[in-house]
Amino acid sequence: MVAAPLLLSAAGGTSLLLRQLFDAETGTFTYLLVDVPSTKGVLIDPVFERHERDLALLRELGVHLVACLDTHAHADHVTGSWLMHEATGSDIGLATVARAVHVTLPLGHGDRVAFGARALEVRATPGHTDGCLTYVLDDLSAAFTGDALLIRGCGRSDFQQGDARTLYRSITEQILSLPDQCLLYPGHDYSGRQVTSVAEERALNARLGGGADERDFVIHMDSLKLPHPHRIAQALPANLRSGRPRIDGPDQPAWAPLKRSYSGLPELEPEWVADHLAELTILDVRNADEAKGPDGALPGSRNIPLPELAEHLDRLDPEAATVVFCHAGSRSALATQQLVKAGFKKVANLRGGLQDWYRKGLPMPEPLSV
Repeated sequence: MVAAPLLLSAAGGTSLLLRQLFDAETGTFTYLLVDVPSTKGVLIDPVFERHERDLALLRELGVHLVACLDTHAHADHVTGSWLMHEATGSDIGLATVARAVHVTLPLGHGDRVAFGARALEVRATPGHTDGCLTYVLDDLSAAFTGDALLIRGCGRSDFQQGDARTLYRSITEQILSLPDQCLLYPGHDYSGRQVTSVAEERALNARLGGGADERDFVIHMDSLKLPHPHRIAQALPANLRSGRPRIDGPDQPAWAPLKRSYSGLPELEPEWVADHLAELTILDVRNADEAKGPDGALPGSRNIPLPELAEHLDRLDPEAATVVFCHAGSRSALATQQLVKAGFKKVANLRGGLQDWYRKGLPMPEPLSV
C-alpha cells in the first residue's frame, strides 16, 4: 500500500493540490486545497451530508486539515464544518459579521489563512448576505467566490441582509479587479459548469458583464422575484451553529465503527475486526487455492471466491454482521458492493486486506474452517 504523503507528492506534479467536490442535491461545490510539501490543507464550503466522503479523501491523501472555511452562512445547505472540526480538530472559519456560534476562526476583510507555505487572502464581498467572503489564493491565480459571483450569474440579493448595490460593488471591486487570468471557482452551479475566469465574467456575465453598469445590475436583480430557498428554515439556523447538530455527531451503525472510503465503500479497520472475530461472519473471497496457500486465512473465515459469490448468497445470513477480505482489499471491495446491493445491511470491507493485517502484527492466519 502506498503511503498517503507519496500520493500527495504525485498528485498533479505540483506543490498545490486542488480538488473540486460536488453535492448534486444542492448543486454545491466544496473545495480542498493542500500545500503538498507540508500536507496541510483547507476545505471551503463543506456540506454536512458529504462529511464522510470529505473525511475519507483527507485520510486517503494524508491531509492535515487546518481549517474549514465557509464563504457565508448558507440558506440552501448545512455546513459540514462542525463535523470536520470534531473529526480532525480543524478550525471553523466564517465572517465575524455572520455572528454564528462555535466559530474558532472569525474572519474579516484583509485576513490571511495560511496552510503550510500557501495562504488565502480574505476579501469581504457582501451583497448576497452581509457576511459573504471570497478567498483569493496567494499568487492571485484562483479565487473562491461562494455565492457572490457565479458562472455567468451571481447570488440573489433580496433576503438575508442582501443588497444589489452592495453586491455590484463587491463583485466589481474585489473579484473582477483580480488579474484577467485568475480562475474563479463558484459556490454553486446547476448546469454542469465548474470554473470560469475574471476575463470571462467581465465580458460575458449576463448581469454585470459586457459594459453593464450599477443601474443595469440593480434593475436586473430587483426584477428576479425568486422564491426563497426551500431548505432555509433548516439550513440557516444550523449554519448559525456552524453546522453543529442538536444531537452531536453523525449517525453511526450500532454493529461496528464503520468508515467510508472516498468511493463510498463501508470499511472496518483490521484492529477492530481482530478484537471482534467471534462476533462476525468473516468472508474470504480469494480463490480456493489462495485460501489454502501459504498466506493462510483469517481465523474462522469462510471461503466463497468472488466469481462464485452471486450464485452462493444463500450460504450467507443477510442479517449477520459480515466482514469481507482478500489479499489487498480490492476483490473484497467488489464483493462488499455486491452484498450491499443484495440487501445485506451489516457488511464491510476489511481495510487493506491481509496485507494490512500482517503489517499490523495481528493474530496470524490459521487453516480454513470447513
